[in-house]
Amino acid sequence: MKKLVLLFAAFFAISACAQTKTETATEETVKVVEPTEMNLEMFSEKICDVNTKTWKYKGERPAVIDFYATWCGPCRALSPLVDKAANEYAGKVDFYKVDIDKVPELAQLFGIQSIPVLLFIPVDGEPQGSMGLISDDELHQRIDSLLSK
Repeated sequence: MKKLVLLFAAFFAISACAQTKTETATEETVKVVEPTEMNLEMFSEKICDVNTKTWKYKGERPAVIDFYATWCGPCRALSPLVDKAANEYAGKVDFYKVDIDKVPELAQLFGIQSIPVLLFIPVDGEPQGSMGLISDDELHQRIDSLLSK
């Protein structure tokens, strides 16, 4: 009987230790990085001056801009992929979003007539666009390509 009680007590002690470790792991704060919602002023400040006719990127690292609208189904499907990539590439690539209904001037600047559109901006060189819904693999390939330039 004493052995059974000791075994039972040991089981609870081990369970309590295991539970404490689990709680500690879940208490760790994970910083979630989300793409920054961009307006015209911010675009001119961080990306390129909209008043000039030449492309001169102002950023220090590559960037991805997601042009979307809240009513667009493919945009809503792409959004979690972009959010996930923003976390995976945090500190290496800057991620922005542009709601074309709120900032139509930016959509017009790039001649965007259909969404979603992703604009991939290398530190040096011209931006490249991707129109329509793309896969997670393709998104990562395009971002990796930005980083290799």
